[in-house]
This record gives sequence, structure tokens and C-alpha cells, in this order.
Amino acid sequence: MTAQEPGGPAASGRDETPQERADRVWNETLQEVRVAQTGAQILFGFLLSVAFTPLFAGLPDFDRNLYVATVVLGAVATGALIAPVAFHRFLAGHGMKPELIRVAARLIAVGLVTLALTITGALLLLLRTATGNPAVAWILGGVVLAWFTAAWLVLPLVVLRRTAARRR
Repeated sequence: MTAQEPGGPAASGRDETPQERADRVWNETLQEVRVAQTGAQILFGFLLSVAFTPLFAGLPDFDRNLYVATVVLGAVATGALIAPVAFHRFLAGHGMKPELIRVAARLIAVGLVTLALTITGALLLLLRTATGNPAVAWILGGVVLAWFTAAWLVLPLVVLRRTAARRR
């Protein structure tokens, strides 16, 4: 049973063997992770280049520390979103696809959380520099983080609960 399909095959209305279901869910997982993985890699690449710009040398200590934290979060996000592929390479052919799917789902969750934090950190750094107003930067960064929380966590949970309540 996965987060994508509560209740398993009967609830999904599909007539498939456990292996067919695992193959389908794994393919769906790969499609989902490709989008987030690409975004994380591009953002991480841009973040790496910031330290080599002339403006970086003049950043206050807080902004330099924020940058370092953001780069580390970007590395963690990228690693977590790439990890399911590496994990699959090691387990391919061992009949462990259901376990792979469970681990991949957790890795993707970690990747998405750290990606949201990376984007928020990068935005905070950019807004502190661009506006020169730390209060505005913190407020807008908080709004964006709240948006990620609502769109990526709260909304799916609300839909899941409403659907579960209708099925009872």
C-alpha cells in the first residue's frame, strides 16, 4: 500500500498483480521525481555560482551564513531526490520493488522538504540583497514557505481526508 493509493488494489479499482502494481507505482514515482529533481539540480547549480560573483564578497556575515545553509540544503535536496535512482540500481533484479517504493517515497519527501527550504533560503537571501529591507525579506520568505507548506502538504492531506470520509 502506498500514499498514492490508500486501500491498495481493491480501492484503486485495478486488476493487477502485486508485481504489476509495484512496477506501475515505481514508474509513477520516477515521473514525479524527475520534475522535482531537475528543479533542485538547476537551483543548486545557480547557488554554487553565487559565491564566485563580485557582490558575494561584500555580503554581511548573516547573509554569507544564510548562503552556506541554503547551499547545504540544496545539496541535501538534490541528493535525496537522486537517491531513489541509485537505490534502484543496487536493488534491481532482487525482487524488492515494494521496499524500494517505500524508501523512495521517504527520500522524495525529504527531498521536497529540503527543496522548499532551499528555495525559501535563496529567496530570503535574494530579497535581503535586492530590497535592502530584512523585514520585508523575512515576511515574503515566510509567505512563500507557508505557500509550499499549504500546497505540498496541507492541501494533499485535506483532499486525502475528505476522500477517506466520503468512502466510509
